[in-house]
Amino acid sequence: MVNGLNKSDLKIFLDEKSAQYNCKSFIKTDPIQVPHSFFKKEDIEISAFLTSIISWGLRKTIIKNSYFMMELLDGSPYDFIINAKESEISKLNFKHRTFNEIDLRYFIKALKTIYTNHGGLESVFKPNKKEKDIHYTIHTFKKIFFNTIHPLRTTKHIADPFKGSACKRINMFLRWMVRDDLSGVDFGIWKNIKPSILSCPLDIHSGNVARKLGLLKRKQNDHQAVLELDRNLRDLNSKDPVKYDYALFGLGVFEKF
Repeated sequence: MVNGLNKSDLKIFLDEKSAQYNCKSFIKTDPIQVPHSFFKKEDIEISAFLTSIISWGLRKTIIKNSYFMMELLDGSPYDFIINAKESEISKLNFKHRTFNEIDLRYFIKALKTIYTNHGGLESVFKPNKKEKDIHYTIHTFKKIFFNTIHPLRTTKHIADPFKGSACKRINMFLRWMVRDDLSGVDFGIWKNIKPSILSCPLDIHSGNVARKLGLLKRKQNDHQAVLELDRNLRDLNSKDPVKYDYALFGLGVFEKF
């Protein structure tokens, strides 16, 4: 029993809360609105990736700065990444907390390499068929992303689960790209990753709610906590465990659970 809920009641409660927040009205309150302003697959995934990377701090500021970043890319992120000249990239000025123009300029160049040499973001995130979670894929992605000369400071903006990180922003990006439940929030445009191997984007809000519900005992919001939460969410829904991110986040942010 957890807060008076047995496992069956807990699942019913979380299913109801997930349905409550996993709906189109959620989009206007969330940074996911930025990639929802695009229609081309490459524009959606690039804008989603860049938006997720700066998704920490005040949500209003995240959304504002993400839209500004898209303006810097001429409102066509894929076209800019593929065709922008060095002189154009070097003029980019941007700052969101510790992510600045040095980081953005490298990200543009790294994304061009990924799309011209590796088949795009979806291809570099393709997991081995035997993988039962997404952690090694994220670790490999970081190595590919920084496989060219790069500013040392910029590496901190791509988390690595094998260095102990919860990888909240990358896991959120992957949820956006992979989940497809017809609610209209997540895009479901990537078909080479099964939703069953995704991890919940663990942050202070979802972590606190998960602890109150008995889904998480570990005090730190780190990689080990993600593994623990993964196990418990998959026990409730093995095919789509990260749908409960909506419940945990909604309860924490909107209901102050």
